[in-house]
Amino acid sequence: MEQYGNILLFGAMFVVMYFFMIRPQQKRAKAEKEFETGLKVGDKVITKSGLHGRVAELAERTIVLETMSGKLKMERSAISLELSKQLNTPAVVK
Repeated sequence: MEQYGNILLFGAMFVVMYFFMIRPQQKRAKAEKEFETGLKVGDKVITKSGLHGRVAELAERTIVLETMSGKLKMERSAISLELSKQLNTPAVVK
């Protein structure tokens, strides 16, 4: 009988881990992938390393950013979803 309790406890721990750890990571990865595929020429973006720029060219896996100092070619995955959203949403003034 005690074995069933242990199995039930491990099963419950897995379910909790799934809903609090694994599922949110999967949703975030899906949102980032959709963001990368939805980029258009002219979009203002910020990279994960903090570079600000505007999308000048798009390829399947790479992107060319136009910055104040010139054009930079980088991977699409280098664009930050959170930082770019902050850049493109107007600030609320109180």
